[in-house]
Amino acid sequence: MESVKYSIKGSSYVGVFATATDNLVFVGSGLTDNNKKLLTEILGCRVVEMSVSGSDLVGLFARANSNGIVVSSLMMDDEVEVLKSAGLGINIGVIDSDLNAIGSNVLCNDKIAVVNSDYRPEAMKQIGDTLGVEVIKARIGGFRTVGANNILTNKGLVVSNRCTDQEKEKIENWCGFRSEKTTANTGSLYIGLSVVANSKAVVAGDDTTGYELQRIMDGLTPDQ
Repeated sequence: MESVKYSIKGSSYVGVFATATDNLVFVGSGLTDNNKKLLTEILGCRVVEMSVSGSDLVGLFARANSNGIVVSSLMMDDEVEVLKSAGLGINIGVIDSDLNAIGSNVLCNDKIAVVNSDYRPEAMKQIGDTLGVEVIKARIGGFRTVGANNILTNKGLVVSNRCTDQEKEKIENWCGFRSEKTTANTGSLYIGLSVVANSKAVVAGDDTTGYELQRIMDGLTPDQ
């Protein structure tokens, strides 16, 4: 499994700018050609450009799996149409919720979505229908922002250092993986916003230490 440390627009919180599946990586339209080239080469998937209300913070406002992508209701109609016209062959769900930071509030892979415990049933159904998975409400490590503070792919799971042993066991049972606990970007608990990952590779924030990166790789490496 490949890994690289990187920054985007001078920020080590690379997960704010992109969200990846095993086949696609969704990025802000304003990212540079070098940003897009690195992400597609390392993650081994097609780059899809998009924006949310004119913002490049795609990883903050969207979350995807192989079945679909859920996006913030801040996304404008013409931006949704651009995404629909890309011929992705996946569901596109605009989530009707005040919890607009979808990427921070949804943690998912192709099997499950763990979401902010404040989501209403209607939004949970939208998320489940779009992503084609079971949806579970949770707090992890005291955070409702389960997408911002954890990392989940089809092959592995990483949780922040604040996750309790009881929470760790529960989410491992839900996801079917043994997890690793760590920080990223030299002590940040926002590991989900510090990383863009799929089953093939990890792009971690440039400030991530070697020890932190190894812990992330241990959690996401197949066949552990």
